[in-house]
Amino acid sequence: MPRILGVDIPGRKQLAFSLPYIHGIGRTLALALCEKAHLDPKKKADDLSDDEVAKLTAILQSDYRTEGDLRREVAQNIRRLISIGSYRGTRHKRGLPVRGQRTSTNARTRKGPRKTVGAMRGKETRTAAKA
Repeated sequence: MPRILGVDIPGRKQLAFSLPYIHGIGRTLALALCEKAHLDPKKKADDLSDDEVAKLTAILQSDYRTEGDLRREVAQNIRRLISIGSYRGTRHKRGLPVRGQRTSTNARTRKGPRKTVGAMRGKETRTAAKA
């Protein structure tokens, strides 16, 4: 399993499919990286030599923001939106969808599991039935 920028990429997969395991690299960028480094995208990641791994790492570090730097930048952007009190910032703060999706139904991924409101407990229903 080759290690690039502190991430173990799966060795049995083709390079074009294993590079997206690095945060900030998608399929298109993975293919562009292979072309830039003069590597075959269909080559297995385990078959990369140390020089090829070093070449990929050098290209990634010089030209692209990935992993920790990218995560830090995104978190900083969200903190900025929250601090200026923008609509998007308040949505982030409340844990609701940010990009205009409906929330009356769906949105469970952002809102979390349902919180039941006003459900009667067992004892309360028994006493209500007797009265």
